[in-house]
Amino acid sequence: MKLDRPVTGGPCWTELGTSDLEAAKRFYTDLFGWRLETDPRQEAGGYTVAHLGDAAVAAISPRYEESQPVAWNVSFSVADADATVATVRDAGGTVVLGPMDVFDVGRFAVASDPGGAAFQLWQPRAFPGAGLFNAPGSLGWVELLTRAAEQATAFYTTVFGWSVNASEHYTQWGVAGADFGGMVTMDEQFPPQVPSHWLPYFAVEDVDATAHDATEAGGSVLMEPTSVPDGPRIAVLRDAQGAAFGIHVGGEEG
Repeated sequence: MKLDRPVTGGPCWTELGTSDLEAAKRFYTDLFGWRLETDPRQEAGGYTVAHLGDAAVAAISPRYEESQPVAWNVSFSVADADATVATVRDAGGTVVLGPMDVFDVGRFAVASDPGGAAFQLWQPRAFPGAGLFNAPGSLGWVELLTRAAEQATAFYTTVFGWSVNASEHYTQWGVAGADFGGMVTMDEQFPPQVPSHWLPYFAVEDVDATAHDATEAGGSVLMEPTSVPDGPRIAVLRDAQGAAFGIHVGGEEG
């Protein structure tokens, strides 16, 4: 993506809510070379931040509650979480959790769009979000998979003011002139039980090798490595606990 730092309205963070924290730590450390730091405070619940060098790039956490699906979640930076939550409701979305303060680092909320895709809001205080984008092992793109594309376009442009660059085959989202993600309309190729969702893509040096390594570590391949016309090579993987995520060769587009 064209963003190289968190900006208001853009993706700033991604975190995994998992059913097996220790297994997830091993899987992603082996896959991406992350250095993990677990918050020792009891009230943090085992929240673990992944680093590349000194830069925080993602997090792994136990699920907030057992009904929460095992999944990667995407956070978008906002100037005012409470005001954005009100806009979410007015635009037809649903507020799932919060807003709530997270220590002194920021204010947080979970919402879903009219099609049911969950996403997170982050009002930064001490922690702005990821310190690295687009480098191998860090967030490089975010993608909405939805069965309600027209509703989604109206919703997200209202809530975040995103630009929309739509072609015949793909829609890209942008903020402040920088594209950071896209939208796929889910068709009959997607099983009906798969809900609308946001999917983070991590940059890697070699998509095929990373897909192989993921299967060797107990994961699986949902979409085989594919070269996008006029775009990067991509794949969609799933870890052993069932969380899906994308990978792509580092660059500006996912």
